[in-house]
This record gives sequence, structure tokens and C-alpha cells, in this order.
Amino acid sequence: MKDKPRIIFFGTPAFAVDPLDILIREGYDMAAVVTAPDKPAGRGQKLQSSPVKDFAVGHGIPVLQPVKLKEPLFINTLQNFNADLFVVVAFRMLPEAVWQMPPLGTFNLHASLLPQYRGAAPINHAIINGETETGLTTFFLQQQIDTGEIILQEKLAIGPDETAGELHDRMKTAGAGLVLKTVKAIASGNIPGINQDALMLPGTALKPAPKIFREDCRLDWTAPLKNIYNKVRGLSPSPAAFTRLISPDGATHPVKIYRARPSFEYHHPTVPKIITNGKDQLGIAVNGGILHIVELQLAGKKTMLTGEFLKGFRLNSDWKVG
Repeated sequence: MKDKPRIIFFGTPAFAVDPLDILIREGYDMAAVVTAPDKPAGRGQKLQSSPVKDFAVGHGIPVLQPVKLKEPLFINTLQNFNADLFVVVAFRMLPEAVWQMPPLGTFNLHASLLPQYRGAAPINHAIINGETETGLTTFFLQQQIDTGEIILQEKLAIGPDETAGELHDRMKTAGAGLVLKTVKAIASGNIPGINQDALMLPGTALKPAPKIFREDCRLDWTAPLKNIYNKVRGLSPSPAAFTRLISPDGATHPVKIYRARPSFEYHHPTVPKIITNGKDQLGIAVNGGILHIVELQLAGKKTMLTGEFLKGFRLNSDWKVG
């Protein structure tokens, strides 16, 4: 078996750059990189390439950007690279004709401790659900998404005030190390190979991590303070929790909330209730306490700290939130 297998790497966002970087630095033969096609972005709608493409081009690695992963031309191109192993990090679902191709298999890095939090948004959902621990898993691909045989796992604690963005950045670094360990384990033939069913304790329900849509981000102010706070940090910075500020005359102003601070000792008889001094403090009294808003964004405006926001937005306790 080869000490350093020839690899094709599949990935698109910044989360996948660190794993690609560590494989290059460790001297692995990177035959090619597969990433998403360039897409229009920004006000000018100029074509923008993915972070993985930019990184691969900078290191002289051939880049493939198929629109359809089942195209015969793409399949033939992959075969012609004669890779031993495919590594997948933050990429779309691969067809069986692709993941069965390399002799050493195809493995994926997933940002949870599988079998928990299968799906597109494991980091967000773990924080939204108030978890204090999560982790990373590498596993061989099979037909059903996120269900393949586990190779390696690594646990990570979640800080009580940590946001999804902060956890993402820690997982990005830790994930690179786990990908490297996994490649070495596969190359040496020392693969633990754990069936996910063996990790499912009797009576334990699986928690899913489906893709998050806009309406999923709307805050429910009738929920307990802890749940609201976890949702804010679990959606920060993207796609971001949102709500509406409603003036006494009924005008609505959508706002995104990026950072907040919970205060559990206060309870207002009528909730939800806006509490503000109109200068530098803005809180929402809810069941169990007050959510103090720290950073927010009015629709069409830049992100601001609460003090800056209140300088240009006249708000008082007669306003409502919903």
C-alpha cells in the first residue's frame, strides 16, 4: 500500500481550505481539486470563485468545476487522474459512480459526532439545541447521506457563549488535523471502521441538522430566554437570527441580531417587552429574564453596536417586537 496515496480533494467554502492546506504541506500528491462553479456575487454580480478554488490555483493544482456530477465527461476526467483516495470536506452529495471510484475509498469530514446531527448545518443546530459538546467525524461515504462507516472522531467542547462562527473557526483547524490522521490511517490500513448503529444508545433519539431556511431564523419571543439566546448565537454570523421592531403606529423594521447577552435574574410581568434607555441599552424581556442586544443590523444598513444603532433610531418602550 502506498505510504502517501494520490488524492483528489472535493470542497468549496473556507471550512475546506485548512484540510486541503495541511495535505499539501504534508507532501501528498494532490491530483486535482473539485469545487463549485464560479457564481455571481455582490452588487456588481461579478463571477466569484470559491475559497477552495482560489487556494488550489495558488498552489498549481488542477481544478474541476462540474455543474453536474454525473456527466460522463466529468466521470472520465476523474478516472484519468488515477487517484487512490477521494477526500470530501463541505461539498455537495456525490453520486455513487464517483465515491466508489478510488481503490482506497472516499471519506468525508463532518462537523458533528455522528450519528448525531446528520445534515447540512450541524454546527448551527448543536448550538441552537444548547449542546455543551460536539465534535468532528470522518467516515466513508455510502448511499445514504452521513451514514457511512466511521473512521475517526474528535470531541470538542462548546463554550457557553460561543457563536456558530467561532465554533466553525475552531472546527476548521481541528478538522484539518483529523483529515490528516484519517489519510494516514487509510494509507497504513489501520482503519477502526465503526458502524454508526453501534454508537446509537438504546432510547437515544437522533438529532437532525437540516439545512436552515430564512423562516427558521425568526425569533420566537414567547420561548424561554435560554432558547432564544442559543438561537441567536447558533445563527451568528450567518444566516443570523432576525425579528421585527414594531412602532406604535404599526410600522415594521426588520433587524438581524448578531450578538446578545442573557440576564436570567429579571422577569417582566408582560412579555415580550422592549426595555431601553434610548441611548446605549436595548433589551427584550422574555420568559426567564432579559435578552440584552449587543450587535444588530437594520435592514439595508450596516451592522452596528447597540449604542450606535440607538443614535440613529428612535426607540422607546412603547415599541413592540415580533
